[in-house]
Amino acid sequence: MLHLTPEQRVFVMERHLATLTTLRADGTPHVVPVAFTWDADKGVARITTKRSSVKARNARGYSGQPPRVALCQVDGGRWITIEGTSTVIEDTEVIADAVKRYAVRYRPLEADPERIVIEVKADNAMSSVYMAR
Repeated sequence: MLHLTPEQRVFVMERHLATLTTLRADGTPHVVPVAFTWDADKGVARITTKRSSVKARNARGYSGQPPRVALCQVDGGRWITIEGTSTVIEDTEVIADAVKRYAVRYRPLEADPERIVIEVKADNAMSSVYMAR
């Protein structure tokens, strides 16, 4: 499990957007802006999105293996890229927890029956701040 330094934890809790890079079936990158939350206890990032989104389709993968993704947050000279495998989660409890965390970091979300969660199990990171393992 990837552990962030105290400075990095603060950074990923600040209100910033990030980009999520997933791979399409043909291997080309699909990069979109996202809001995400960090669960330090589990070492995962979570992105809420619609079930039918391209990023959700790509996050499910095409080869039967969990696909690799990258999440990159930038603010001036500070940045962090979190890499890992993605899983699409449709469990209502996980979605409710992700929505609750999202409300703390960004703003409350309206109910949406099409909402799912892309969970990124972090296993590598690069940043402008020291990274602990």
